Amino acid sequence: MTEQRLDCDILIVGSGPAGLAAAQAASRSGASLVVIDDNPRPGGQIWRNGPDTRLAPAVRERFKVLDSPQLRYLSGTRIIDAAGPQALLLEDAEHAWIIDYRQLILCCGARELLLPFPGWTLPGVTGAGALQALLKNGLPLRGERVVVAGSGPLLLASAASARQAGARVTRVLEQAPGAALARFATGLWRWPSKIRQALTLATPAYRSNAHVLEALGEQRLEAVRIRQGNSTLELPCERLACGFGLVPNTLLASHLGCQLQDHAIVVDHQQRTTVPGVLAAGECTGVGGSELALIEGEIAGLVASGQASAAAALNLRRQHWQAFANQVRSTFALRPEVLQLARPDTLLCRCEDVAFSAIAEQPGWNAAKLQSRCGMGACQGRVCATAAQALFGWAPPRPRTPLVPARIATLLKH
Repeated sequence: MTEQRLDCDILIVGSGPAGLAAAQAASRSGASLVVIDDNPRPGGQIWRNGPDTRLAPAVRERFKVLDSPQLRYLSGTRIIDAAGPQALLLEDAEHAWIIDYRQLILCCGARELLLPFPGWTLPGVTGAGALQALLKNGLPLRGERVVVAGSGPLLLASAASARQAGARVTRVLEQAPGAALARFATGLWRWPSKIRQALTLATPAYRSNAHVLEALGEQRLEAVRIRQGNSTLELPCERLACGFGLVPNTLLASHLGCQLQDHAIVVDHQQRTTVPGVLAAGECTGVGGSELALIEGEIAGLVASGQASAAAALNLRRQHWQAFANQVRSTFALRPEVLQLARPDTLLCRCEDVAFSAIAEQPGWNAAKLQSRCGMGACQGRVCATAAQALFGWAPPRPRTPLVPARIATLLKH
């Protein structure tokens, strides 16, 4: 790419379900579109493409919008900073440039919530969603013993992916109590597709009211100690996939001045944020699953491209799937004991080797950073700051520029 500046009617950030749906809806208007994503391939986390990925034909069909003549797709592209009232500074592996837009749709998705527990930094321990991503990118797992733990529907999906890769999934540990899961199951009649999905993913290895206590091993993971009801067990395994739900990605929205509530972007019934000309859809507005993300993305694309009357017809469907998202959120809320797994010497910041005890007594994130190097490593706090919010109730840190590590030559363009 050699252009110093690009221009479009609608800029869409993210090419997961919400972003693709927004692009498809907006493309009907003839508006000029640009879709950017920091991943090398479209699909987001849920439809992540990889060498060993077999996506459903319906999903592949959604990718075709990226070939539309009025759309430009920029993969492997990071947002470095705002470059004016309606402009962003971008960078890829080789170039940097500024893009101007009339309407911006944020479909930034969500990231996995990782909580510290003894041994969580051992090789062989990943997030539940991270294991899926590794498998889609060719990780060999055949014959390995796998334990999946944490909270939420992602656990069953991760376990299914591991089984398909030839792993032996010995346990799927859900921290939510059995009574809550039973209430959730009895209400699924309102969403028949979720009943079918649950039956497809069901496994006899699933246990409720169960969670990880400690990952065991010297050079790498060898076993995991768990609490199952009132019993403590040790399970030998080569892999532990442990995720405690998802957290909306709101960094860019916060940087642009959008209002946040409950760690998600606040939007109205048209998916508009509190900043004029900026809309948001999908998991960044609250974790709700691909069905809700698709509807919200379509509404955002229609509204941004001047098709508001068509968007209004989708409100009932959005309410239907929002009700499901609310049920998931209440059912799989984290229990207090899961937030108390770390010992004083357990690392909270893996990048800079900062222990839990060095941070736990601080009044907030800024103080924690001043007293340690927490959040100053490669992930720039995306793991440890998010964990700290869940563990201590701290407010999220204010974004600083550059939003991600960037080349000096890129910053000089601003």
